[in-house]
Amino acid sequence: MTRYGAQFGPDYTFLGVPPCTLDDPTTWADSEVVIIGAPFDGGTSFRSGARLGPSAMRAACYLPHDGSRPSLAMRVDGLKDLSVTDAGDVEMFSGDAVTACARLEEQVQKVAAAGRIPVMLGGDHTITWPDVTAVA
Repeated sequence: MTRYGAQFGPDYTFLGVPPCTLDDPTTWADSEVVIIGAPFDGGTSFRSGARLGPSAMRAACYLPHDGSRPSLAMRVDGLKDLSVTDAGDVEMFSGDAVTACARLEEQVQKVAAAGRIPVMLGGDHTITWPDVTAVA
């Protein structure tokens, strides 16, 4: 999957972590966690908009996007303790659930097969099936 950024909106990464491209494993070889956006809402029955979730989650942080989020109570910074990268959004079209799910499953499988932890930003409930199938 060539990284072209967010499918909807500006190209932020989740909490300012470094970007990566799933087609180039060297860009995420040192990562323990890979963030993957799944902008899909073709399974909604009433109100669409979940496809805007991944870019909204990336952009909504009120703190600087500097890749650091310490927990004062826990005295840890999860983004400093784990190596996290953001692969951007998988290209998904809401009108074609079969192709969209197959495309997402393929990308999640790449990450899981390499022993990394894939974390998806969605998207409606439909994205659960290809995600679970890919890591099973």
